[in-house]
Amino acid sequence: MKAGVVHAKNDIRYEEIEKPKAESGKVLIKVKYTGICGSDVPRVNGDACHYYPNVLGHEFSGVVEEIGEGVTSLKPGDRVAGMPLVPCMKCPDCQKGDYSLCKHYSFIGSREFGSFAEYVSVPEKNAVRFDDNVSFEKGAFFEPATVALHGLMRVDYKGGGNVAILGGGTIGMMTAQWAKIFGAKKVVVFDILDERLELGKRLGADEGINTLNEGFMDKAMELTDGRGFDYVYETAGNTITMKMAFRLAANKAGVCFIGTPTKELSFSVDEWECMNRKEFTLTGSWMSYSAPFPGKEWDLTAYYFGNGMLKFDDSFIYKKVPLSNIAEAFEWFKTPGTVKGKILIDSEA
Repeated sequence: MKAGVVHAKNDIRYEEIEKPKAESGKVLIKVKYTGICGSDVPRVNGDACHYYPNVLGHEFSGVVEEIGEGVTSLKPGDRVAGMPLVPCMKCPDCQKGDYSLCKHYSFIGSREFGSFAEYVSVPEKNAVRFDDNVSFEKGAFFEPATVALHGLMRVDYKGGGNVAILGGGTIGMMTAQWAKIFGAKKVVVFDILDERLELGKRLGADEGINTLNEGFMDKAMELTDGRGFDYVYETAGNTITMKMAFRLAANKAGVCFIGTPTKELSFSVDEWECMNRKEFTLTGSWMSYSAPFPGKEWDLTAYYFGNGMLKFDDSFIYKKVPLSNIAEAFEWFKTPGTVKGKILIDSEA
């Protein structure tokens, strides 16, 4: 089969490799689309790859082509989305259902060959079936959608509250939608681009606030009658928005950092004292799994994509690129600001 194989830093090649098999307990998937994740970029353009040669790709959709011995929940022809985490199922964290915290995990698309290829073989439980009315493009967005839902649930989320979403990227838009689906009174998206704020409103957010505008914090507080937000989700991994979360939080709020920071972060005494005085709960979120594996995050994503309540916008996708042009796609990331949205690698083009 053909695959995009990483041989070294800045060296990913479209070449022929051995096609995997549907071994016992596994399914062979004919890949349709794979999204380039932000974590893939340093593995190709930097030194973050675990080993060489390697086949990356973990946000994928496709069709089951073969099933291995013992597989009962899937059959050839099923449309599926891939789940990349392969937990050990034996360590204390796995035994408690905290699969994302497993210290002995494998990961499809980094520690073992992934879906930047025509075919990928995964354990039975690492493929979630979705309905015919769910497109393969949406199927490739299951992983980011589940990351957003897992983050929403990392605090004791209940309907009826005011929710702030800091960052209008894909994860932010998904988190905003999940908050609405599960009963938010008001969802407000914060970003520096008006087009992202308009997208948020198209997808169901009640308000959008441009944080470059003077007096934006006063406007935000007015929307909550001066109380602040009951739930604050930081999805950008930006120092400014992470500090902003402390100011926006209401007393006894739930605050979750979903975004991954890329720079050192420090807080002033006054900033940190916001947490003491407001007694809000601050936590982080990592990946997208719960018990029983892979968790309700994946089941609910399939369900709500299927019934249309979890909406998908074409602007989520920057470009669709044939697998044969995968090296060119990674070159675009070397110029900041070029890639605006998700690049989907088409394994059938």
